[in-house]
Amino acid sequence: MFTATFTFAAGTYDDEFHALDARIAEVARAIPGYRGEETWENPATGLISNVYYWDSMEALQQLMAHATHREAKQAQARWLKGYQVVIAEVVSTYGDGGIAHPLADINRR
Repeated sequence: MFTATFTFAAGTYDDEFHALDARIAEVARAIPGYRGEETWENPATGLISNVYYWDSMEALQQLMAHATHREAKQAQARWLKGYQVVIAEVVSTYGDGGIAHPLADINRR
């Protein structure tokens, strides 16, 4: 399992941003191996993080190679004040089952 965490400082969004963001989400969800996503905001810093979960690095790389992703990467400065992407391998997950999570069913500890 892998995660791709996209953390960014929001700028000014327009209709083109929202349309491109929706297309990226549609592409990601259609890739075999996509497990889900979460979004978090830090009120103290104003930063937003989108965490995408994947079965394999190959699945994640399909999104990164897609033309829509490349288009967004090239245009990001129009809408964002900065961004950082972290790719990580999941080595363990656990919990009490009280919340739904994209990786809840792998039960690795």
